[in-house]
Amino acid sequence: MAPLPSSTVSSSVSSGRMLAIYLRHHVAASRGGVDLFHRSARTQLSNEARQELRDLAAEVTQDREQLLRILARLGVRRPRVAEVLVGVAETLGRLKPNGTLVRRSPLSDVMELEALSTAVAAKRLGWVTLRLVGERDGRFDPAEIDALIARAEDQQARLEGLRGQAVLGVLAVAGSEH
Repeated sequence: MAPLPSSTVSSSVSSGRMLAIYLRHHVAASRGGVDLFHRSARTQLSNEARQELRDLAAEVTQDREQLLRILARLGVRRPRVAEVLVGVAETLGRLKPNGTLVRRSPLSDVMELEALSTAVAAKRLGWVTLRLVGERDGRFDPAEIDALIARAEDQQARLEGLRGQAVLGVLAVAGSEH
């Protein structure tokens, strides 16, 4: 990796502070992601999607627990207030217009799968960031981070398969009404 220009190199104190803030943001966001995975695993219309999302929910819960262990190992304070706020925001996010008033819209399946895919993409980028930081910071195990990156990539591929099925089932109906 090429050295950074001197204007972008910060002191170790501020770098450590920035890393702590970065990790706390990912922990808070992971709360919303885990909540959405569990909710989607209960509410998707497809039995196959519900089962796959149950499996994915278990995996992303494990990923979040791994992130919390990394925080603890680094001595970074857990952002409990932010986690609660993200949990509330995820709950409020359920109150969105979806074309129906009393029942779940099939479009909700597509939208949730897209949100889940976006969450996993962000998680993957977080792991990639830690892998890069780990090249200069010996507190990160490269094999551990590489395994987390590979798992996020697998999760994204599985979500894309589910999303494609949902899109075809909801949006790609020949001669559909509007």
